[in-house]
Amino acid sequence: MNLRQPARRPPKRAGRFQPAAERPRAIPELLLITLLFLVYKLGRLAANGRVTEAFSNARDVWHFERWAGLPSETSVQHGLLHSETLVHAANCYYAYVHFPATVAFLLWMYLRRPTHYRWVRWVIVALTSAGLALHLLVPLAPPRMLDRTGLIDTGARFGPAVYGAPQTDTVANQYAAMPSLHIGWALIVAIGLIVTTRTRWRWLWLAHPLLTISVVVSTANHYWLDGIVVAVLLAIVLFALRPPAPAAPADEPAEAPASAAEPAGAGTAVAVAGAAAEPAPEPAGPAAGRSGTRPATG
Repeated sequence: MNLRQPARRPPKRAGRFQPAAERPRAIPELLLITLLFLVYKLGRLAANGRVTEAFSNARDVWHFERWAGLPSETSVQHGLLHSETLVHAANCYYAYVHFPATVAFLLWMYLRRPTHYRWVRWVIVALTSAGLALHLLVPLAPPRMLDRTGLIDTGARFGPAVYGAPQTDTVANQYAAMPSLHIGWALIVAIGLIVTTRTRWRWLWLAHPLLTISVVVSTANHYWLDGIVVAVLLAIVLFALRPPAPAAPADEPAEAPASAAEPAGAGTAVAVAGAAAEPAPEPAGPAAGRSGTRPATG
């Protein structure tokens, strides 16, 4: 009877995509995201028309930052204005990286990390909803609109420009600076990629939110406080919505328990059976073949 443990199958390597069963269906997911985005845009436009309140809040934010000792946004922008190439690059980053980078991140999560995709999707929805509530409650003119700050609208001056005249802009609500979803979404992208990857270089994704912070401040589209508020909101959201537990790596399968690998006591039974089947050793020396043993002498 062969009681040897069967050979263990070789570990499976991680495939290019995770099982489709864990991935939400594409069409309903696309419709859901489109609907949520339209609700957000309509909600931002609903806050239009509160110009006086937006400028009053902007002056309050500016004075609070100076009282709190935060660096002046003006000094940051002056450092950028030394190079027209840097100004143009910052404007391009503000205009063309924010939304496409977030979409690309969601697509990658959907295809490669479907289990974490659901978590990331709801984190974005929760943070954006909280941001929309603040946009409605606290309309805020961006620093580029405050004359007393000495800041300029780098997009309108050097291009490319994202916004038109605020009086005629029917696409975006320019009085919704608080909080900065540019910074919030960039933080989600970086955190999501750090959580779901294992490469030693994953921490470099923090460069995206750091660049975003420097860009939105130096182009006078946001105050420091806009970034601080969105970071606090995101911390609350991440505390409430924890990421799913990481699965065991595909190339390191968990060790099977002893009860599953072989029956309890099987090793002992095999050892006893082997000992019984093994012939007794023949006596060596001149006494070989005698039927008795010589009594011990003192």
